[in-house]
Amino acid sequence: MKYLPISSKLYEQNRERFISKMKPNSLAIFPASPVFPKGGDGTYGYKPDADVMWLSGVVQEKTIVILYPDNPDKTMREVLVLLRPNELLEKWVGHKLRKDEATAISGIKNVQWLDNFDTLLQVMMNSADTVYLNTNEHNRLDTELPRTDLLFVQDVMKKYPVHTYDRAARIMKELRCVKTAEEVDVTRVAIGITAKALSRVLKFLRPGVMEHEIEAEITHEFLRNRATGHAYGCIIASGDRARTLHYEENNQECKDGELILMDFGAEYGNYNADLTRTVPVNGRFTDRQKEVYNACLAVHNHGKAILKPGLPFQDYVKSINEEMERQLLRIGLITEEDIKNQDPENPAFKKYFYHGVTHFLGLVVHDVGSYTDVIREGMLFTIEPGIYIEQEHMGIRIENNIWITKDGNEDLFHGIPITVEEIEAAMKQ
Repeated sequence: MKYLPISSKLYEQNRERFISKMKPNSLAIFPASPVFPKGGDGTYGYKPDADVMWLSGVVQEKTIVILYPDNPDKTMREVLVLLRPNELLEKWVGHKLRKDEATAISGIKNVQWLDNFDTLLQVMMNSADTVYLNTNEHNRLDTELPRTDLLFVQDVMKKYPVHTYDRAARIMKELRCVKTAEEVDVTRVAIGITAKALSRVLKFLRPGVMEHEIEAEITHEFLRNRATGHAYGCIIASGDRARTLHYEENNQECKDGELILMDFGAEYGNYNADLTRTVPVNGRFTDRQKEVYNACLAVHNHGKAILKPGLPFQDYVKSINEEMERQLLRIGLITEEDIKNQDPENPAFKKYFYHGVTHFLGLVVHDVGSYTDVIREGMLFTIEPGIYIEQEHMGIRIENNIWITKDGNEDLFHGIPITVEEIEAAMKQ
């Protein structure tokens, strides 16, 4: 791990939160995601399962977290299962956690080796009434690959067919969308690193620079500040390419007179930042670019002004869309006639703003959470309105990360250049 040690208190609190939602005499089992192979004998860089990470902080393949809070044996109420260290394996792939190291990270005192898991599980299953098993229930999950989480579930249910089973993911979705202060503290580090990268890029950017050179500057700043790497595929889109929401080729020249949309974030301690800024390649907005940018910023600021606990999420989205309609009308992209004759299922503003304005943020960039409930204190959101104009070869998006507080919200990117004047001043330095 590149990042500095994180207090085990963060993970201890998370386990307490999950345990408080469990049924009497129930058992919860969380296996980590596997290492995925790629061409030849190589593997992709390991990414821990977000729920195992949330519960333990352990970043190692084949890890399992077991929670059994009503176990008569107090030493068996929290168990961490690890791959047993192997001297030969370590010569090839490096150090594997020892029991004391895993306890220091997670706060779990009972650490067992994976080769004892089946025996351990049998004893627990014979005592438990309800068993929580975990699967990926993200609303946007779409994969044709065999899912290892489902294979684990099927294996447990086949061995123990007469138990009562329940969904751990339902509880996780409720809990993980609300961030503790400790989680936000780690996120603040990721955000700080991201802000440093933006500052570096604003000084570096000029006509003739290639998009991938900007990505390299960002990567350099991330790694030198202990980030694990990019939170997601870095989007560096100059000119008309900014209208492609997930443009990641980053292989074109940034030309004089163009705007460049940069959407990137650092990952630190497995928590993610997510920033978007759209800036002029030559350091000066044209009058039209400034007009459209300020319209987008007005929508962004409107979102910050209304986000607070108790607001139904759908009301928040409706208000954002109404503000976007007002701004597009003001800058001449739509007309009153367009609004009057629009299809309610496809309103006029969607021609220029065709994505959602907010997503949950956390251990994964599009973190779990419900978009149909009320907004709650502790939730961590992005606000990212965009205006995309095909006829003007222009795309603008502005994104900050917002933590919902008791009476409103806190912009975790506060102080980072966001206005036209602040961006132009930063690019002059």
